[in-house]
Amino acid sequence: MTSHQNTQTMKPATAAKKLGVYLEATPAEFREGVVSRAELAALQAEPPAWLQELRRNGPHPRPVVAAKLGVSISGLARGGVTEALTTEQIEALKQDSPEWLRKERATQAEVRKEAARIKDKQAERASG
Repeated sequence: MTSHQNTQTMKPATAAKKLGVYLEATPAEFREGVVSRAELAALQAEPPAWLQELRRNGPHPRPVVAAKLGVSISGLARGGVTEALTTEQIEALKQDSPEWLRKERATQAEVRKEAARIKDKQAERASG
């Protein structure tokens, strides 16, 4: 009996998410095929020009936009940002610093501070 190894593949949407890029901006051959784990690893290790360009200039998916702006994905939605944004658009938002962005950044800072407080308290209980 011979054993054979199945190649694990993923949908392009999953691969795009793992690569941190907006699926609709990827080349057609990427969107229309399947991606093996080996292909994903190769894309991560040595990104082709199209992937480098997308990571540098976008359009970026909402999780990346949220991270670059320092807000949550929900905060983006509350601010009316529902589409992918380019790096240029993100920088323009940072420069303009609209009220919703300032508010969401403050909220996110409070969330981080509270999470750190809880973590410290749990560590204190564990050691004490």
